[in-house]
Amino acid sequence: MNLEDIQNPHFLKSYETEQLNKLAGDIRSFLIEKLSVRGGHLGPNLGVVELTLAMHKVFDSPKDKFIWDVGHQAYVHKILTGRASQFDTLRQYKGLCGFPKRIESEHDVWETGHSSTSLSAAMGMAIARDLKKTDDKVIAVIGDGALTGGMALEALNHIGHEKKDLIVILNDNEMSIAPNVGALHNVLGRMRTARKYNKAKDELEALIRKIPAFGGKLAATAERVKDSLKYLLVSGMFFEELGYTYLGPVDGHDLDDLIENLSYAKKTKGPVIIHVLTKKGKGYEPAESDKKDSWHGVGPYKIESGEQIKPQQTGPSYSGVVSKTLETLSHKDERIAVITPAMTIGSKLVDYGKAFPDRLFDVGIAEQHATTMAAGLATQKMKPVLSIYSTFLQRGYDQVVHDVARQNLNVLFTIDRSGLVGADGETHQGVFDIAFLRHIPNMVLMMGKDENELQHMVYSALKYEDGPIAIRFPRGNGTGVQMDDEFENIPIGSWEVLKEGDDVAILTFGTTIPMALEAWEILAKSGVSARVINARFIKPLDFKMLNELYAQNMPILTLEEAILQGGFGSAVLEHAADNQASVLIDRMGIPDCFIEHGSVTKLLEEIGITTPDLVERVKKLVKRKAEKGLFT
Repeated sequence: MNLEDIQNPHFLKSYETEQLNKLAGDIRSFLIEKLSVRGGHLGPNLGVVELTLAMHKVFDSPKDKFIWDVGHQAYVHKILTGRASQFDTLRQYKGLCGFPKRIESEHDVWETGHSSTSLSAAMGMAIARDLKKTDDKVIAVIGDGALTGGMALEALNHIGHEKKDLIVILNDNEMSIAPNVGALHNVLGRMRTARKYNKAKDELEALIRKIPAFGGKLAATAERVKDSLKYLLVSGMFFEELGYTYLGPVDGHDLDDLIENLSYAKKTKGPVIIHVLTKKGKGYEPAESDKKDSWHGVGPYKIESGEQIKPQQTGPSYSGVVSKTLETLSHKDERIAVITPAMTIGSKLVDYGKAFPDRLFDVGIAEQHATTMAAGLATQKMKPVLSIYSTFLQRGYDQVVHDVARQNLNVLFTIDRSGLVGADGETHQGVFDIAFLRHIPNMVLMMGKDENELQHMVYSALKYEDGPIAIRFPRGNGTGVQMDDEFENIPIGSWEVLKEGDDVAILTFGTTIPMALEAWEILAKSGVSARVINARFIKPLDFKMLNELYAQNMPILTLEEAILQGGFGSAVLEHAADNQASVLIDRMGIPDCFIEHGSVTKLLEEIGITTPDLVERVKKLVKRKAEKGLFT
């Protein structure tokens, strides 16, 4: 079968096991070939080929609702629902999204890029179904790593209490983005090694029914034997105690086993857990044998050898600079301890963990716990560092406000992937952290212009003792500047002038500094004298420098790779208003919308954040000053 001819999954109803296995092989070959060119989430999708085929054979999407937790494993679902022909555009600008997307297909009923949301969404859909008195099935697919998230556990508890008809497929591959941690992971480990008990339990029930009518102690004993069988065969039936019918473990690559258990779950009343064991990267040896999970999400690679084609890099990775600096400083300060929510690999903390195994804490997918745990450490005069992606810090917002900032605790947040991240799209763009951190009392927020200034910021932040402090830095690699051998303490709230000028001031920081410097050269050739300022502290602002600009009646243009509403530019506007400054101020940044997937360059072009755009805005600002000379 040509996969690009598939329009919907209904044809699977007539397929026998042999045909399904052949199709599974074709899908794996398709994924390996397509992702070798553009990259994507290869390992998770190779692991769920048979599971996805079995789901679409047993159930009737879109009438029956498939809810994919995280969405890393939805490629096979996309192929079976008519989108194979779009895979050349996967994760590209204006192309196929790498996650479930409701506007793409009626078969995508839930969008997600963050983990642990599927069970809550499924519960909402199950309640809606019952209120509307329809008969559709609701099926949530969640990984063993995502199940450690507090939100998933809250939903698991509620579903078990309400006894709604709902099927939870636990896709257990023993690894999410990083090796899983925690007691629940150990519970699942015991279940993996246990024998299946459902068949044996059914056989015992049949035997008891054959016994002639009897009463008294013998009957009570027989019932106790039947009810306790699961405890004999499966150690610690966690899910059964929560109110679920537990099926499994099921071989996630055995189509007959999958179809049998999915069909049984379909007929079962109340909530059902199907514990499916899968192999991440199944069918492609380099990914299947991967121990470091470097095949979870990949760039282009050579199919034959598995060699990943790395882009040319000008400098060290920003996350690597942060980790290396923390490692160097931890040798001198025993109070430093690093916490990460399942981002040990992504945040380049592996070497730190080897150097300080008792001072790196991977708490799993538990951002709220990680934040408050850091606060607890800070109360004991430790120097906790929470290493976290910008988009994931959103999940710990209340803890930042309530537990860290309100108590003015000295926690350092190193915020990775700040700004646009590209192909992962709107769920992962780190553009909101300035807006949701800047207004919190006691918070200090900064961003370096390059990897050298970044290492000095880490040093400065760890010397800071007066409350919470955050450093944001982008995804990817630095600019290749010379790294200083000695750390420098940067005064809190201090900006620096990179280029002198008298006609207009460009205030920016981080990834947009090079753009401002390019614009300075172009403007100088056209007779416009621009002052470029590295506004490296977003909070507090450099009030002295701002007041000097007001005194000179110099127009100001702020530039940020972050959401404009509540952002850095808003802070400058507020300060000007509070000081009754009559200066012209313009702002450039991310508009009031979610930014979808695509290369960062393409996305910046679309939203008007490029050097030519900056030059044009500066010229208009200077012209307005010449015409009016007042703040309007």
